[in-house]
Amino acid sequence: MNQIHKFTSSRLFSLLGSTRKARIISASALFLAVCAFGAAGVAPLAPDASDLPVKTVQESVVAPDLAPQINALEQQSSTAQFVHEEKIRAGDTLATLLTRLGVDDDAAENFIKKDKVAKGVMQLKTGKRVQAQTDDEGNLQWLRATVVDGKDDPVTNIKITRKGDGFVATAEPAKLERRVEMHARTIRSGSLYAATDSSEDGAKLPDTIVKQIIEMFSTNIDFRGDLKRGDTFNVVYETFWQDGEFVRAGRVLAGEFTNKGTTYQSVWFEDPQSKQGGGYYSFDGKSLKKAFLKSPVEFSRISSGFAMRVHPISGQWKAHKGIDFPAPTGTPIRAAGDGVIDFAGTMNGYGNFIIIKHWNNYTTAYAHMSRFGNGMKKGAKVSQGDVIGYVGTTGWSTGAHLHYEFRVGGEAKDPSKMNVQAQAPLTAAEMSRFKVYANDMMHRFALLRPAGGGGAPTRVAAK
Repeated sequence: MNQIHKFTSSRLFSLLGSTRKARIISASALFLAVCAFGAAGVAPLAPDASDLPVKTVQESVVAPDLAPQINALEQQSSTAQFVHEEKIRAGDTLATLLTRLGVDDDAAENFIKKDKVAKGVMQLKTGKRVQAQTDDEGNLQWLRATVVDGKDDPVTNIKITRKGDGFVATAEPAKLERRVEMHARTIRSGSLYAATDSSEDGAKLPDTIVKQIIEMFSTNIDFRGDLKRGDTFNVVYETFWQDGEFVRAGRVLAGEFTNKGTTYQSVWFEDPQSKQGGGYYSFDGKSLKKAFLKSPVEFSRISSGFAMRVHPISGQWKAHKGIDFPAPTGTPIRAAGDGVIDFAGTMNGYGNFIIIKHWNNYTTAYAHMSRFGNGMKKGAKVSQGDVIGYVGTTGWSTGAHLHYEFRVGGEAKDPSKMNVQAQAPLTAAEMSRFKVYANDMMHRFALLRPAGGGGAPTRVAAK
């Protein structure tokens, strides 16, 4: 029996080492040993010893072989896997992310930095989810993440997998679930972004959706100078999800904006049976794409209108044949309409200057730019909304702003009085299909409007 006890203690002592693996199996091994010897040393209950003669029995007990059980535990411990999930935090580096994921693997980190596919993980934005599996030593087994490059770019699932002594990275298009969300907002501080960040219905509108709202109504509303407290808007838009996690916002499907008592409505329509591309329409089927934007600079107020004024440098009273939009240096300047670059260079008091030639003898001019946009040279084609340059104070200018002119046959005109439609009307067949789609959007707006014209806006989500 002493030999048995000696054997057991020696065997268990060898298990209770200092390594992580030994600590994992030590408790289980001890349990097996106690169970084995406990069973051999416990006898069933018997009558009181004083009632029976004492009889001594001596038997040799063979210790059970614990090696198979211990080996099984060792094998299980050596293949232990740990799955971690983290979200990207502001200021994260690859090293800090891997540390939180439990990855202690220099080879994996170097692979992610160098591999063309794997380094897409380093482009993840704040709040995005990353999953990783490691062994008990922190070696990476696999890592998964979803990368979104932009609104219209494909969403990609990236997976990095250990293969032998190295790694392989694969990228596959994500299978996304499409949802349609609906929200209502009220302008309370004169700022569109303050309204879209509010939590009236517990949700923040994505910045890409806000940008589309601006583009949708920019031919009617200058979002920096025209917004008033009490203005309201409703919006219906797409969102895309994967495994219950928001991935990205899609297109604005319909919008309704009330500014200074006037309501503007817009609905996206793309006829699957027509070769004509999609566009925004009013609810009576008229195209809302106009020939020229109301403001070539986002979120700008007018400092000098189309009128007589005292020239800020010469001090002389003279006609101001354009509109000045003050904005910080570097603010993007957009092409007011489709056309071709007729001039891009420096011109006297205009400084860095671009002239765009449009159809029907129309031209627009943009002055005092700090620099030009990429590819802006004579003959280059531009579309409405393309960035052609950036606000500056070159030429005869006393501060950063865009000087914008609208010309007809070379003669300056007041652009605020121009209203030229730029898209062909829907055919009878297209109009019939449009009405079915538009009626659905009108129903959604009706759900968003508070009953009786008051109260808090209602949020509705539907497929």
